[in-house]
Amino acid sequence: MKMIVGLGNPGAEYDNTRHNVGFLVVDELARRENILTWQKKMSAEIGEYRAYGEKVLLVKPQTYMNLSGEAVGQIARFYKIDAQDIIVISDDMDLPLGRLRLKNRGSSGGHRGIESILCHLDKADFVRVRVGIGRPPQGWTVNNYVLSKFYGEEAETWNSVCKRTADSIQAILADGLTKAMNTFNQG
Repeated sequence: MKMIVGLGNPGAEYDNTRHNVGFLVVDELARRENILTWQKKMSAEIGEYRAYGEKVLLVKPQTYMNLSGEAVGQIARFYKIDAQDIIVISDDMDLPLGRLRLKNRGSSGGHRGIESILCHLDKADFVRVRVGIGRPPQGWTVNNYVLSKFYGEEAETWNSVCKRTADSIQAILADGLTKAMNTFNQG
């Protein structure tokens, strides 16, 4: 069984914000897999489908970003999912808008959602899919920036980035992390 976790914040005020790129990518995967029903349990919204002979859980924690690990840890323990079978999608200000970085292991890089997951899993070797959102413009606070929406050309760029990120997740499931890294970590 695999678990794909999109990090974000619940609530309409956070829809389509930079901090919710994980939710947006999970929604794209759900659209592709025709998932219309989400279960609300274990502090998350969970959708299910099958790929390559395995059950795949799509997870959107409803605990708010900084407490994402509570839901992820609970779901992993309930379904007996090893950390290495978990893929976490998060925003990353240290990458330019649209750049992807897939990797296994590592630190939180200062991302509080990843930090929370590290605290609630027994191992740190889950897959991270970091999606670049760029740095805040001069005069913006980090909070205002990550909670802002994509506008204009950025919104157009984001639509293609969202699809490319979903492609990277499907590549991980189909061909493994190493091959997906060679394809999607370019540029």
